[in-house]
Amino acid sequence: MEMEQFYYDNKIVKKFIYATILFGVVGMLVGLILATMFLFPNMTDGISWLSFGRLRPLHTNAVIFAFVGNAMFAGVYYSLQRLLKARMYSDFLSNLNFWGWQLIIVAAAISLPLGYTSSKEYAELEWPIDIAIALIWVAFGINMIGTMLKRRERHLYVAIWFYLATFITVAVLHIFNSLELPISGMKSYSVYAGVQDALVQWWYGHNAVAFFLTTPFLGLMYYFVPKVANRPVYSYRLSIIHFWSLIFLYIWAGPHHLLYSALPNWAQNLGVVFSVMLIAPSWGGMINGLLTLRGVWDRVREEPVLKFFVVAMTGYGMATFEGPMLSFKNVNAIAHYTDWIIAHVHVGALAWNGFMAFGVIYWLIPRMTKTTLYSTKLANFHFWIGTLGIILYALPMYLAGFLQASMWKQFNPDGTLTYGNFLETVTQIMPMYWMRAIGGTMYLVGMFTLVYNIIQTVRAGEEVEDELAEAPALQSISSGRLRGEKYHSWLERKPIKMAVFATIAILIGGIIQIVPTIMVKSNIPTITSVKPYSPLELEGRDLYIREGCVGCHSQSVRPFRSEVERYGPQSKAGEFVYDHPFLWGSKRTGPDLLRVGGKYNDNWHFNHFWSPQSISAGSIMPSYKWLFDNKAMDISMTEKKMKAMKTLGVPYDDAQIANGLKDLRAQAIAIEESLKNDPDFVKSYDDSKKKALAKGEKFVPMNEREIVAMIAYIQRLGTDIKVKE
Repeated sequence: MEMEQFYYDNKIVKKFIYATILFGVVGMLVGLILATMFLFPNMTDGISWLSFGRLRPLHTNAVIFAFVGNAMFAGVYYSLQRLLKARMYSDFLSNLNFWGWQLIIVAAAISLPLGYTSSKEYAELEWPIDIAIALIWVAFGINMIGTMLKRRERHLYVAIWFYLATFITVAVLHIFNSLELPISGMKSYSVYAGVQDALVQWWYGHNAVAFFLTTPFLGLMYYFVPKVANRPVYSYRLSIIHFWSLIFLYIWAGPHHLLYSALPNWAQNLGVVFSVMLIAPSWGGMINGLLTLRGVWDRVREEPVLKFFVVAMTGYGMATFEGPMLSFKNVNAIAHYTDWIIAHVHVGALAWNGFMAFGVIYWLIPRMTKTTLYSTKLANFHFWIGTLGIILYALPMYLAGFLQASMWKQFNPDGTLTYGNFLETVTQIMPMYWMRAIGGTMYLVGMFTLVYNIIQTVRAGEEVEDELAEAPALQSISSGRLRGEKYHSWLERKPIKMAVFATIAILIGGIIQIVPTIMVKSNIPTITSVKPYSPLELEGRDLYIREGCVGCHSQSVRPFRSEVERYGPQSKAGEFVYDHPFLWGSKRTGPDLLRVGGKYNDNWHFNHFWSPQSISAGSIMPSYKWLFDNKAMDISMTEKKMKAMKTLGVPYDDAQIANGLKDLRAQAIAIEESLKNDPDFVKSYDDSKKKALAKGEKFVPMNEREIVAMIAYIQRLGTDIKVKE
C-alpha cells in the first residue's frame, strides 16, 4: 500500500502544556491563599478584589478551566493525531483554540476579582465571556471532527469516544445553563428562577465535573496508560460498556446536589437512583485502567509517570465510590454543607486530574524535546510530596465535616440546641484548617518541583518541532456492516453516527428532569405573600452576588429538626420564584441566611459588615469596608434591572418601575434613620463628615452608600413567610 507522509503538530501540544503548568501554579497558589484566609480572615483587609468571596470563584475557574482544561487540550491534541494517523484538521483552528482559551482565562482572572459574576457555581463568568467560551469550544469541536473525517485509521479508538462525548455534552450544558438576559456589558440575570435555576445549574454543575473533569481524562487514561505501560487495554468489551453506560447515567445525577431542598421529590429521587447506578461504570473504567498494568507492576516502582497514573486512577475510584454514597439521603443529610464535600471534590481534583496531568506532562515533554527527563529523583519527590499533600488535605477536611454535622445536630435534654451559636462549630475545626493549609502547601511544593524539572528538561533537549509520520491512506469501504462485523465495530468507523448516538444518550436524562420542572407549574407552588424585591433590595442582592457571599452562606433550610430549630421553617419552592439567579449555596462556612431578616437590627448588620470579629468573637468572616466607602452606590441601572426582571416574569408594574429610584431613596433614608439609634454610629458619622468637609472632599450621605443596600437585602430575607413563634 502506498504510504503518505505528513507531520504531527507538536507545537500546539507544547503551547497547551506550558499553559497547563503556568495556570496550575496560579490556580493552586490562589487556593492556598484562600486556605490561609480561613486562618487569617482579614489578611487582605479593605482590598475588595482580594476578598475571599471574589477569589474563590477565581480559584475554581483557574483549576478547572485553566489548569485541567489546558491539560485536557494538550492530551487530546497529542493523542488524537496519533490515533487517527492525521495532522489536526486546521492549524488555524488549533491556534484559535489555544489563544482564545487563554484570553478567556485572562478575562476570568480580571473580571472575577472585580466582582463581575453570575454566582452560578463553575459558571460564574458573565455573558460576553460565556459567548466566547461557546465559540472557542465549537472551534475545538470542528477541528476534532474534521480530523476524524480525514483520518487514515479506520476505527475510532476508545479514547476518541470519550473526547467526542466531552465536546458534545459540554456544549449542551454550557449553552443551556448560560441562558441569561444581559443588562449591561458585564451584568446579566439568569432566565431561570429559584428551583428551576437550581436544577439547571446542578444539571450543569454535576456534569461539568462529569464531562470536563472526568470523560476527557478517561480518554487520556485509555491512551496514555497503555502507551506508558506498553500494554494493550485490559478489556475492549469493558471499555464499550464503560463508555455508553457512563455518558447515559451521569447526566441524570445532578439533583443529588439538591437533596432535602425545595426541588420536587420526584426529581431528587431520580437523581439518587442514577447516582447510585453510576458506581458500576465508574469502577468499570478504573478497573480497566488498573488491570492494563498487569504484568508491569515492577515498573511502577521505578517509573514516576506510572506512579502518578496509579494514584490518579485510585483517586478516581475513591471519588466515584464516594459520590454515589453521598447521594444516599441519609449520608447526604450528614455531609451536605460541610467540609466533607470539600474533601470529596479535592480528592478528585488533586489526585485524579492533577496526577493524570502531571504524568502526561512528565511523559510528553522528554519525547517532544528528544531527551530524557532532567531528574527522575525530583519527579519521584514530586509524587511523594504531592501524595502526602493530598492525604494531609483530605483527612482533616473529612474530620471537620463529621464534626460540623454532629455538632449542628446535637440537642440538650430540654430540647434546645447544644451548640446554638454557629461559631462554636467554627472554632472547633480551626486545627483542621491549619492541616489543610499545610497539605495544600506540600502539593504546591510538588508543583514547583515539576516546573523546575520541566524547565531543565526543555533546556537540555531540542526545540519542539512537528513530527514526521507516514501511514497508508484510508481505503474506501462499504458503509454498511461487513459480514461478521459486530455492530459496535461498524459504529467505530462512523464518527457522525457515534456523535448522534452520544447526543441522544446525554439528552434523555436532561429532558426528562428539566422540562417538567420548567413547564409543569404544580412543581413550583406559588405563595401569595412572596413579593418582588424592592429597588433597594434588588441592588443589595446584586451586591451580595458581587461579593460572593453565596460561597459561605446558604439560603436553604432543610426539613431537619436541628435546622428548623436553628434557622426557622424549611424552604418552600414558592419562596424563590423571583430569584434570578437562585442563591441556595453549597457550603456553610457561616450560618444559613434564609430567615435572617429581622433577626438583628440594622446597627448589628452595619457593625458586622465593618468588623465581624467585634460582633462575633472568633468569626472567620472578613470585613467589607469598601461597602462603607465615601462614594455613592451605582444606581444608574436600577430601572433597567427592574425592566429586565419584568421581562423574566417578575410582576413589577409600570408605576413601580417609574418610581423605582424614589422608592429606593425612601427606603435607604429609613435605614439611615434607624442606624442613628446607635450613639456610636452618630458620633463616627459626624466625625467622618467633618473630616471629609475639612479636606474639601464631597461627603456622600450614608443612605447613598452600598452598605445600606446590603442591609436592606439581608433584612428582607425570609420575611415573606409569616410564622408564629
